[in-house]
Amino acid sequence: MRRLINRILKKSSPEKQLILQLEHLLGFTPRRISYYQLALMHRSKPEDATDSNERLEFLGDAILGAIIAEYLFKKYPYKPEGFLTELRSRIVRRETMNNVAVRMGLNKLVQYNQNDRGLSRSHIFGNALEALIGAVYLDRGFSITRTFILNQLVKAYIDLDTMESTDTNYKNQLLSWAQKNGHTMTFDTLEEKQEGTRKLFIVGIVVNGEVMAKGSGFNKKEAGQVAAQNALVIINGNKESE
Repeated sequence: MRRLINRILKKSSPEKQLILQLEHLLGFTPRRISYYQLALMHRSKPEDATDSNERLEFLGDAILGAIIAEYLFKKYPYKPEGFLTELRSRIVRRETMNNVAVRMGLNKLVQYNQNDRGLSRSHIFGNALEALIGAVYLDRGFSITRTFILNQLVKAYIDLDTMESTDTNYKNQLLSWAQKNGHTMTFDTLEEKQEGTRKLFIVGIVVNGEVMAKGSGFNKKEAGQVAAQNALVIINGNKESE
């Protein structure tokens, strides 16, 4: 431990600051800071795309999925495979990870092109969190990575009881509403436009030939979910006013 502290003291001021910030997030002192610096580097920032966090994100995503699967398998010994798969999907989905990343303050550490306003509304912080998991794994191994995910992420920021009882698939909810009430409904891509370095999709919920609600996202699936959520807000609002 003394050797580690001495190495930290010898580092440059920005590196020392990053190490202190990471200690707060991780619950331990990182050893190879270069892994973490790479994990926090979005592809929009460096001139060379190979210096981005995408490879670490790939690794972290796989490790996260395996650890969450093991955790749920042991936590719910009598639940069927379908339940476990659905709950794992809700935990590791981009929206959940992005929300956790922002709540833990990781968004303040990610390096990205801040002139591209669309990036801050995408899932780059959740992607960086997965890259951070990859960095932890390479730096400290599987056991510490597992402890980090379960203690610093799942137990600190994810309410499994609420997640278990809440249907967050807005598309399915909306389709059920349409079928129950005899409406014809489609998800139509209304517009595709370039926002910074990425393509932004605008999807509309068309009910009985009229656009009820719209949603945007950096892929059609995400935009569709946002549009469906907006449509459900309108439907529930109409119910309350009746």
